[in-house]
Amino acid sequence: MTTDLVGRAAHRAEITARAASEMAAMGVDVGFIDLMVETFYGNIRQHADLGPVFEARLAGRWPEHMVKMKAFWSSVAFKTGAYGGKPVMAHQGVDGMAEGLFHQWLQLFSDTLVEIGASEDAHGWFMTSAERIAKSLVLSLFYNPALDDPRRRGAT
Repeated sequence: MTTDLVGRAAHRAEITARAASEMAAMGVDVGFIDLMVETFYGNIRQHADLGPVFEARLAGRWPEHMVKMKAFWSSVAFKTGAYGGKPVMAHQGVDGMAEGLFHQWLQLFSDTLVEIGASEDAHGWFMTSAERIAKSLVLSLFYNPALDDPRRRGAT
C-alpha cells in the first residue's frame, strides 16, 4: 500500500513538473494567470451582453470569484488539482444565461489573451482549454438529447 501511494505521489509530481515546464516555455506563470483573469473579468464587466449577466450573479462577490477563477486557471494550466469547484452547478439557473453568450465569452477570452501579450503558443493552449470548457458547459446547460432523436428530425 505504501509503495502504491509513493508511486502515485511521484507520478503526480511528474505531471505537475511537466505542466510547469510546458507553461514556462510558453511564458505562462502565476503572474500571467493573475493578469489574464484580472484583465478578462475587467473586460467581462464592460461587455454589453456578458457584463449584466455576470454582474447579476456576482454583485458583491467579485473578489471571491476572482480568487476562485485564478485557482481554476492555475489548476488547469499547472495540473495541480487545486480547484475543487463545480462549474456546471455554478452556471445553472443564472438569469440571462444563453447558449450564444458562450461564443461572445470565447471571443472576449481570445481578445484578452491578445491584449495581455500572450505568446502564440499560450494563446492556442488557453483557447483550446477555454473552447473545451465552453463546450462542456453548453452541453451540460442546454443540450437536450431528445432533440437528437432521429425519429424527431423528420417530424414537423
